[in-house]
Order: sequence, then C-alpha cells, then structure tokens
Amino acid sequence: MKIAIAQLNFHVGNFEYNFNKIKDSIQRGREEGAQLVIFSELSVCGYAPHDLFEKKDFFDKCQHWLQRIAELTEGIAVIVGCPSLNPSNNGKKLFNSAVFIQNKQIISLYHKALLPAYDVFDEYRYFEPGNTFQTISCGDKKIGITICEDLWDFQPVENDFGKSHLYQCSPMEETMKLKPDFIVNISASPFENNKIKTKREIFSRHAKNSRIPIIYVNQVGANTELIFDGGSQIYNSFGELISLLNFFEEDFFVFEDTFLQQKSAITVHEPNNIGLMHDALVLGIKDYFEKSGLKKAIIGLSGGIDSAIVCYLAVAALGNENVRVLLMPSQYSSLHSVGDAVKLAENLQIQYDTIGIQSIFKEVNNNLAPLFSGNKEDVTEENIQARIRGILLMAVSNKKGNLLLNTTNKSEMAVGYGTLYGDMNGALSVIGDVYKKDVYKIAEYINREKEIIPHHTIIKPPSAELRPNQKDSDSLPDYDVLDGILFQYIELQRSAEEIIRTGYDGETVYRIIKMVNYCEYKRFQAPPVLRVSSKAFGFGRRLPLVAQY
Repeated sequence: MKIAIAQLNFHVGNFEYNFNKIKDSIQRGREEGAQLVIFSELSVCGYAPHDLFEKKDFFDKCQHWLQRIAELTEGIAVIVGCPSLNPSNNGKKLFNSAVFIQNKQIISLYHKALLPAYDVFDEYRYFEPGNTFQTISCGDKKIGITICEDLWDFQPVENDFGKSHLYQCSPMEETMKLKPDFIVNISASPFENNKIKTKREIFSRHAKNSRIPIIYVNQVGANTELIFDGGSQIYNSFGELISLLNFFEEDFFVFEDTFLQQKSAITVHEPNNIGLMHDALVLGIKDYFEKSGLKKAIIGLSGGIDSAIVCYLAVAALGNENVRVLLMPSQYSSLHSVGDAVKLAENLQIQYDTIGIQSIFKEVNNNLAPLFSGNKEDVTEENIQARIRGILLMAVSNKKGNLLLNTTNKSEMAVGYGTLYGDMNGALSVIGDVYKKDVYKIAEYINREKEIIPHHTIIKPPSAELRPNQKDSDSLPDYDVLDGILFQYIELQRSAEEIIRTGYDGETVYRIIKMVNYCEYKRFQAPPVLRVSSKAFGFGRRLPLVAQY
C-alpha cells in the first residue's frame, strides 16, 4: 500500500482555501499511486479557531466542507482533522476528531483523548476527551490513530513543580493493545526553539517500546502568534527516524508501506536553534501578512540591533519592495546610530525617510512647561520622545497602509523597558519572545556569509538614546545576567530563592523579579508576540494585573 503525507499550511476559518489545498493533495496522491493520504489535526478548519468553536455556524461549515472532501475520495482514502459533534447530553459539545474517509464514505472517527490545557493550549474549553481506542482497516493494513497530544503523555519536566506524566491514561498504550501495523499521529504542534530534539526523543521512545512504526503528520505555517514548523516524521519499529519532511514549508511525501520496515535510520544533525528561530520568525511575519490580506510593513529604524533584526526579517518575509522604515533621530541620537540605520536600509535596498523629532519634542515641552514647573526632568521626557515616534509611525501606517511591526525584545518586554503607546506600538511583536542575547546570535546568523547588519550595530553598547549618554546598563544588569534570571523565572518558573541558589546576586534577582511582576499591565496591552519559546508572553502566560505576589 502506498501512503502520502500532506504537510500543509492551513488558514483558520478559510474553508474554501483549506479545501482546495486538501483537494490538490488528494489529486496528487492519486496521481502518484497513493491509497491513503494523511492530513494534519483540524485541517478542515485550521488550528486554532479558539472561540469560533462556540459558533454553530462555524461547526456547520466544518461539516459542509468535510462532506465536500468526502466527495473527492473515490478510489482513495484520506485521514483529515475536523471537529465532530458529541451526541451525548453530557460533556462538551464537540470532539477533536480524526476522520477516516474512503470511497466517498465517512467510515469512522477517532476522538482525541488527551486535551492539553496548558501554555497556549485550551482544548478542554471546547472539546470532550475521547475514551474509545480503535483501529481502521485500509487495504490489508490495520492502522492505529492518535491526535497530537495523545503521543505526549510523558514529557521532560521543565520545572520543579511539573510532572512528566500529565494524564491518567496513555492512548499510545491503549492503541498498542490493538496490535496495529502502524500508528498515525495527526498533529498541530507549534514550534518551540528547544522542542525539536525532545519531540524526536518522545516519538522514538514510543515506537521502540511498542515495536510499532509511527507516522507523524504535522501542520506548517503560522496563525497569529503560533508558528507550526512542519517537520513531519516517520519512525520504524526500532524507534529509528527514517524520514523527515522539511521545516517551515509545505511538503509532500509518498512511500510504500514496506518503507516502514526499513532498518537504517537517516542521519539528522543537531538542530541549529538560532537558524530555526530565524526561519520561524520569517514564516510568522509572512503568514500574518498574507492571511490578513496585507502586504506592506513599516518599522522605526533606530540604528540599534533590535530594529535592525526586525527590519531584516520583514524583508526576508515580505520582500524589500514591501518594507519601508522611518528614521526619527533626536538630539540624543548619535551620528553612528543614524549612519548605521542608513547603511542597513541601503544594504537591504528599502525605502527610508528621516523625520527629526527635536522640534516636536521642544514644542511639546514648551506646552507642558506651565504644568511641569518645579519638577525635574525624569522618565516622563523620555516617554514623550518614544510617544512622538509612535505617533509618526502610526501616521505613516494609516496614510500609506503599511502595518507597523514592533521591535521590542523579550528581555525589554519582561522588565517593562519600553513605553506604552510609544515604542510598544505595533500590530505584531516580532522578537517579543527572543531574549537580547539571542538577538545578537540571530544577527550573527544573518551575517554568516556577508555583512548585512552593520558591524557597529552589533558591537556598540545598547541604548534607548532618550537622554545624554544613556546606556541600557544604567538601569539593567548586563544582558547575560538579566536573560539568565529571566529564563529561570519565566520559562522554568523558579522562585527568587531558587534562582539565587544557582549563583545569581540576591539583590539583583529580587529587583528583576519585582520589575517583571510590576510590568504585567504593559504586556497585557502589547501586540501579539510571535511564539518561539516554551513560555511566551500572551496566551501562554496568564497572570493577574493587580495581584500582590
């Protein structure tokens, strides 16, 4: 039997678009002799629709397009992901289902058993967990079906308060008892910069322990903050990886079922996490624009490394003809910063305009002088400059139709080192899940063959340039120290005392944690953040704004 894996980029709620992709893949599978074509989790409607699942009209459209897909299956079988109705009066309205269709008939449905309700996932909000495990017959093969989290019943513990086994049952163990010839896992598994190796270890362990081959079919593409990396994989019964599809792009692979018995593993190099993060961010920008029906971006280019990285990523995603930048020097901007910004714009061949903010800043100060009489200059004047720049960027965005991209990194966002309604403006936060130390690594990756990001941009001390001789280190520890503390507090969710025991200065740790907690209100108002880590700001990290903790 020939089997086809269709690794596709679906668009939430764009049913006809998704249908056409599925249709084309079924036809391609038929032309290449496949008897079964496998698609990813919730492929009919895209992942994740969130509260669209609560709309009957949305569910009805899912069922309509599922029937349209069924009409395409004469002489061929498919497995697609689609919500299905829970007929019981008890529990949630819907199941997250894998639908097996053959010869224009819906033959059977498998309902996802393990519904993640952590980080960015909230599936138990909408779905009832399945509790029936079964196999399907296709040709002379008996196939076990699982959906995404069903294979993640154990995983590495990232913090002292976590568990390696999150669920009471193991769908993999239950499916093993049915003795299938192989197991299919349809998935919508988002990218995390440290998860690719872990994913391989989990799948390999399952295949080896069960002595059953595993076919893992993942979604690719980005939907708002979630970026799906693709990387669909096949494991033989020895737990060896025998096929790996491309990351961050659509792919299609047809193979004979005898391929599952292949005993020689393919060679897979250790993932370059920075390169993968770069590719993920480019795809995140690209899909955010394309799926929103937009083409053009605008960025405030300061001469600093953050805006330089975002500018490069935007050009890689959208093309240099669709990116323009605004240089907005103040009396505190160094000549080097302006020169570095101009050099980058010229390297990328993008349109740039310069509007100095000195006269605007002076006029605002003059108008505020009667109110501020007797008060010393402080962060207020710094924020005024940031907000002037925000006004100018939004004005060009409105007038020219260029979507504003935010350039704040994760380190700054964590400690509130940014101005609401100023440099925190934007429709999408591109590097809000990238720590400052990794921003530098991405710059080095971009410059791996030739200098694109100006060398001086990379080596100069970081500064907001909002007062004379200002440097980030005036109010923050060095980024190596800051990022180390932040990673333990945010990703590993460790307490101050636990972090101090790893070697950090106690006073510094308490000060940084206080800054993080205090600035939750800023992040609540920030644009959506492209997620590339295990704990990004946004849906996956929900904290009260006025708690005292």
